[in-house]
Amino acid sequence: MTTASTRAAAIRSALQVNPNLKGVTELKLEIERRVDFIKDTLRRSGMRALVLGISGGVDSTTAGRLCQLAVESLRQEGYEATFYAMRLPYGVQFDEHDAQAALDFIKPDQIRTVDIKGSVDAMMTYFADEPAEAAKRDFAKGNVKARTRMVAQYTLANFVNGLVVGTDHAAEAVMGFFTKFGDGACDLAPLTGLVKSQVRRIAAELGAPAGLVGKIPTADLEELQPGKPDEDAYGLSYEQIDAFLLGGAIDDETARKIIERYDMTAHKRQLPLAP
Repeated sequence: MTTASTRAAAIRSALQVNPNLKGVTELKLEIERRVDFIKDTLRRSGMRALVLGISGGVDSTTAGRLCQLAVESLRQEGYEATFYAMRLPYGVQFDEHDAQAALDFIKPDQIRTVDIKGSVDAMMTYFADEPAEAAKRDFAKGNVKARTRMVAQYTLANFVNGLVVGTDHAAEAVMGFFTKFGDGACDLAPLTGLVKSQVRRIAAELGAPAGLVGKIPTADLEELQPGKPDEDAYGLSYEQIDAFLLGGAIDDETARKIIERYDMTAHKRQLPLAP
């Protein structure tokens, strides 16, 4: 094996990627396994609720439906459990219709809405005099948005005795495409190890609307480039990232870029450094 191939194999193992979710049977078993994981995690914690922010993208749509299935199953088994779906717009979300379509599909027990605009804008006023180019200021504000959303989710979790659910999966993890202590902060991450195409297939198997399953992914944190696709930020397609993670055919330059990004963002996937 080449050095790149060896690194790729090690990264796949570290991110818990399963390349064998090929048929419908395997997919159904994987859905059941992940629902069971959510159930067992909540039951062992002694908590009574799950909290997840719903953006209208395929990741939160998929995780949300898995959570709702989990709490319904727990209630049938006599364990009190509730799923809270949170809408966390900054003002008016440009694709709010997708978020509402996701909620209609998920059918969460409870919906809570928190407009983070006031909190984010208030925080940014304290840094108005910091010397920074517009792009850097926009980047910083985007991270404040992500972290404020997580503050809101943990606040609700405190009130309802809940755990906060994350939506990170292998295709984002390998690129470090999440905000540290923002959307990267959670108590459980039921999509761990999945590549983007697998998330889409699970969403489709669960019955999610086709428009959400095939939606172009965007973090939508930047105001200078609203709705900027993830793939534009990567400079790579999810098809290429998935191929790397699944051991498929990929050119050396693409593999190098992914490994470089993985190494550069290693701090995001680790606990705080200690002496």
